[in-house]
Amino acid sequence: MPEVEMAAVEAAQEQSGATRTPNAAGRYFVRFTREQRYLHAVLFTTFLGLAATGLPMRFSESFWARKFAAGVGGFGAILFFHKFCALVLTIAFLIHVKDLFVRAFMDHEKGVFWGPTSMVANWKDVKDLLGHMRWFLGLGPRPQFERYAYWEKFDYWAVFWGMVIIGFSGYAMWFAPFFAHFLPGWALNAVLVIHSEEGLLAILFIFSIHFVNTHLRPDSFPIDMVVFTGVESEEEFKLKRPMEYARMKAEGKLEKRLGIAPPLWLTNFSRVVGFLAVFIGLTLLVLTLSAYFS
Repeated sequence: MPEVEMAAVEAAQEQSGATRTPNAAGRYFVRFTREQRYLHAVLFTTFLGLAATGLPMRFSESFWARKFAAGVGGFGAILFFHKFCALVLTIAFLIHVKDLFVRAFMDHEKGVFWGPTSMVANWKDVKDLLGHMRWFLGLGPRPQFERYAYWEKFDYWAVFWGMVIIGFSGYAMWFAPFFAHFLPGWALNAVLVIHSEEGLLAILFIFSIHFVNTHLRPDSFPIDMVVFTGVESEEEFKLKRPMEYARMKAEGKLEKRLGIAPPLWLTNFSRVVGFLAVFIGLTLLVLTLSAYFS
């Protein structure tokens, strides 16, 4: 996080009642910047909106879908909100891609595409996956993770892939007359199937695998709030990502990551938002499975 931004965050949080704890046991470290947290907020709110509007159209004959449509003004209103969420999410995705481009090719930032701080999978992630499976079975020690664990990278690229496939197919349906100029008729029919099935797959993945990996596993249960507050305690840092902690300490960069303990209002707000998002997601998952298998 840039020093100017850090100073602004510190000043704002100090006014809110947050303090920098002097002892090592109470130190907090920045994991996500303010911009990253805001982008994630847009991501999960628009995804929930897309799921809540896409599922009733996918399972329009279900009892709950008809009731929901009647309550919001019909399927036309649902489609309107679906397109609105898609547009906002697309803008957020393009902002993220632009940020990656600037960091990698204009600022020449190391580690964007390779290394311990990259979201690109490497051989260590394969070894961590196999080591984790052995640890689950009690056949070996727990793997030591770096800045991003293998399942976090998988989550990231699943969303990236979904934005390209689901996004393109969605816009092809939205602006069908335009795409009909260079796509054959069978392709326009195919994008409907692709959009529907890939969207359903994304919903099932996020509301099951992602929720379990991020919030419901023992290290984070009942909810991991670091993406909301942006900081984590030193104990949590060393427990979840010991290799990153050791690397930064050896490089003398640990102190530069010192943050501010989140104020009480932010902690409580994060809990409410997090629990609400998980509740909505699990509710949609149950409705999806009930509609799909019925």
